[in-house]
Amino acid sequence: MATNQQINAVICDPRKADSAFVYYLLDMRAVAIKRLAGAQAVPIVNKSTFEDVTAPFPPLPEQRKIAEILRTWDEAIEKLEALRKANLQRRIWMRSHLFTGRTRLPGYRGEWREVTLGEVLTEHGLQGTGAEEVFSVSVHKGLINQIEHLGRSFAAAETGHYNRVLPGDIVYTKSPTGDFPLGIIKQSKISQQVIVSPLYGVFTPATQALGVILDALFESPIAVRNYLHPLVQKGAKNTIAITNRRFLEGKLHLPMEPAEQAAIAEVVEVSQAELTAIEAEIEALTRQKRGLMQKLLTGEWRVTPEGSGA
Repeated sequence: MATNQQINAVICDPRKADSAFVYYLLDMRAVAIKRLAGAQAVPIVNKSTFEDVTAPFPPLPEQRKIAEILRTWDEAIEKLEALRKANLQRRIWMRSHLFTGRTRLPGYRGEWREVTLGEVLTEHGLQGTGAEEVFSVSVHKGLINQIEHLGRSFAAAETGHYNRVLPGDIVYTKSPTGDFPLGIIKQSKISQQVIVSPLYGVFTPATQALGVILDALFESPIAVRNYLHPLVQKGAKNTIAITNRRFLEGKLHLPMEPAEQAAIAEVVEVSQAELTAIEAEIEALTRQKRGLMQKLLTGEWRVTPEGSGA
C-alpha cells in the first residue's frame, strides 16, 4: 500500500506490540501528538519527531487484553450508531412519504391541500416583557438558552423589542448557518415563553401537531432550501432579504384534518424520543470508553490476561 509522504505509517513488531493496542494508544494521545507540529500553515509531525514519542507498554498479553476490552466498547457504540442511522433513514422516509401524503396512516382519509404557510401560521407580533430569558436557535438543538449553551448573552441591554416565542411557535432565523445558507426553521419545544432576536420571524401554527410536522420537515437542509429559495433575496455580503409576510407566501402540501396532523406528529415524536435515547447511550458509552482508555492505557488500571494464572 502506498500513502502520502506526510502520513506516518506505524508498523508494529508483532513480538513486542499489538497493533490494536497501539491504535488505541495513539488515538488517546492524538491531541498531544498534534501539538508537536507547532504553529504551521499545514501542521505536520515529521518522522523523527513522531519516532521520539514515548508511551508505557505493558507485556504483549496485557496489550491484547486491553485492546479486546476497548473493542467491546467500540462494538457497542457501532451497534448504536447503526440504530441511529436507521432512525435518521426513517425520518428521511417520513419527509418524502408521510409528510407529503404519499403514504397515509391507517384510518385517515381527510383532505390534503397545497396551502401557503400564511394559511396555517400566524404572526402574533408579541414582544418581550422583561421577564423572559433570551434564547437563540441551534441547527441540532432548536431553541437554546444563550447563557446556558453559549456561556453568555448576546442580547442588547434593552430587550423590550425582542420577539416573544410561545411554546409550540415556529421560529425562522433569517441568517445563514452551516448547511442552511437561507436560515433555519424550528419549533419551540420550550415549556415557557422566551424571547429571541427581533430579526427572527416568530409564528404560531394552527395546531401544535402541525408545528411538529413543520419542524421535522425543515430539519432537512434540502427541504428548507426548496421552500425558501424562491422567496429569499440574498445581498452582496450573503445577507438574507425576506420579510415575514414573504416567508408565509411559500406553499406546502399539508394535511388539513387535525386528527391526522396529531397522528403524524405522534409518529414524529416517538421517532425523536427514540433518537434522543440512542444518542444519549452513544454519548454515555463514548464517555465511558474515554475513561477506560485513560485508566488502561496509562497503567493506572492493570488487567490480567486469561490463562496467565495470576
